Amino acid sequence: MKIIQQALLTFFASMLSACLFASEIDTKKTTSTNKQVAAHPCQSWQQQPLKALHSNRDVNLCQLTANKSVLVVNTASHCGFTKQFGGLETLHQRYSEQLTVIGFPSNDFNQEASDSRKIADVCYKNFGVSFTMTEPVNVTGENAHPLFKQLATQSKAPNWNFNKYLIGPDGRLVQHFSSRDTPNSEIVTSAIDQTLLAVQP
Repeated sequence: MKIIQQALLTFFASMLSACLFASEIDTKKTTSTNKQVAAHPCQSWQQQPLKALHSNRDVNLCQLTANKSVLVVNTASHCGFTKQFGGLETLHQRYSEQLTVIGFPSNDFNQEASDSRKIADVCYKNFGVSFTMTEPVNVTGENAHPLFKQLATQSKAPNWNFNKYLIGPDGRLVQHFSSRDTPNSEIVTSAIDQTLLAVQP
């Protein structure tokens, strides 16, 4: 009888220890998650209202970019660099779990269609774009979208279509690429790889 009682006591002690250990792990996970969220609050430029291209759907930049690196591109439908949509889509497919690609159509350089339907046709039909495209915005000057005003303070405003800005999860600019730096070029993909590697737990 004493042997049975001792065995039961040992069993229940082991179960209690396991429960306490599991509880400690869950607490650490929760604390870590909370710290991660708190470390990267929604930036002011992420809180600006935006519509998706040729749609009434709202684009929630806070939700779209939460805890992710972001590649921002000012686009145009009638530009010599318009074919870069294909390369941007490749990046989107390759890095979608860690990187958000966002295209901002703009007529600041007089090479964007005036009809959002025509812009959408170029993106979605001609190049099969599946990453987020917003309604047309200004990207230079006093009327620039707050995001591009912020980027201009950290680097410089776009001087042509298809400038690319790699932003880290903390909302800070990592690197600015010119129109001639194609999405699949080594300079772009290497910067993305290094940025994603740096934020891995």
